[in-house]
Amino acid sequence: MWGSSGGMTPLMAAAQSGDVSTVKYFLDHGGDLMKTDQKGRTVLHYAVCTGSCKVTEFLLSIGIPVDIDCGGGTPLYHAATNEQDKTLKILLDHHANVYNLFVSCFIFLLLSRTVGLLLLKAGANPNIPDDLGRLPIQLAAIRECREEVEMLLPLTSPLPNVPNWSIDGVISYAKFQDKKPLDKGLIEGRRALLKSQANWAFRQKEYEMASKLYSTVIHDAPDATLYSNRSLCKLKLGDGEGALSDAYKCRMMRPDWAKACYRQAAAHMLLQKYKQAYDALLDAQKLDPGNDEIERELR
Repeated sequence: MWGSSGGMTPLMAAAQSGDVSTVKYFLDHGGDLMKTDQKGRTVLHYAVCTGSCKVTEFLLSIGIPVDIDCGGGTPLYHAATNEQDKTLKILLDHHANVYNLFVSCFIFLLLSRTVGLLLLKAGANPNIPDDLGRLPIQLAAIRECREEVEMLLPLTSPLPNVPNWSIDGVISYAKFQDKKPLDKGLIEGRRALLKSQANWAFRQKEYEMASKLYSTVIHDAPDATLYSNRSLCKLKLGDGEGALSDAYKCRMMRPDWAKACYRQAAAHMLLQKYKQAYDALLDAQKLDPGNDEIERELR
């Protein structure tokens, strides 16, 4: 779920819950449409990011700017990255500026198919390559997503090295290119970039996006730290089983790491498996005796 931030007003909370009557009440009693929280998000941001369609429609009908950006990104950006296709469509129907929306090749593939297609139909640029120089159509082709390739084909500038600019031609070319070994420097650079983006998303409390970013890095080069980070994201999202699975993988890769045990304990606690949580904390204590955080949890 979309994380709240310091500075959230009662009006923002009402918008987040989708309660139009309460939104109207706070507006009638001095609520400020343009007030922002600590991340620069307004009441409209709170509405669109939680899929509150009626509140979104109401706020736009009374004049809040559809592209309002106070440093935290536009409502369209937040609706897209939170995969809220219904409120995103409302914003687009009110002429939200998709041309200023940075939809990189990588982000496009993270989004749900519905959101991605809505953005493309509204004019998002499908010719922005990822850090390895690949366009969305190439990544869709590698995955043999024929419908996506078909939709992207007329919107993408033809690649000079693709002799047959057709669905089958693009898929054939992309799969051939994908078999070629990549430069190690590019791979390491990509991994560092994605990890940095994941860490940034986590700091912004965008845990679902952070989890997806960590998943992409793990797919390329799994390691214990990444599993630990994704486990924490899943804990924040309330996914106890997912958090526990990642904690186990983390511990398998680094059995002598106390944090792996601590992640296991936290996941067990969320699942209300208190005996297993206690045992995992004891394991963590043995690996890191004197750790104040572990000692507090054991009390």
